[in-house]
Amino acid sequence: MAKKVLIIDDSSTVRQQVGILLTEAGYQVLQAEDGIEGADRIRKNPDLALVFCDVHMPNMTGLDMLRFIQREPHGNLPPIVMLTTEGSPGAISEAKDAGARGWIVKPFKPEMLLASTRKVVGPP
Repeated sequence: MAKKVLIIDDSSTVRQQVGILLTEAGYQVLQAEDGIEGADRIRKNPDLALVFCDVHMPNMTGLDMLRFIQREPHGNLPPIVMLTTEGSPGAISEAKDAGARGWIVKPFKPEMLLASTRKVVGPP
């Protein structure tokens, strides 16, 4: 079975672009529109291999979601990589302190996103 990757982003265009890229590479893709929905999907899918998460979203930001799921009792969390237009050193440091495994700035190169995915979780 293909490894599951969750994409959390309020932009349907970004979710679609990343989803198509990862699906064509052989990964199973789940999507969420904000941090609240993302946290719920993480809870309900303990077999997630990786999460790509935006920082700036309505209802619950990516950083708030990261802090929230770190406090919840559950099994092992999947690696979370922030995928965002935000590139400030302070935000990157804050995300790493909250448990993020990586940071990719949009716009991204498809081959870079795939290489990062394979580096973190291996092939599909």
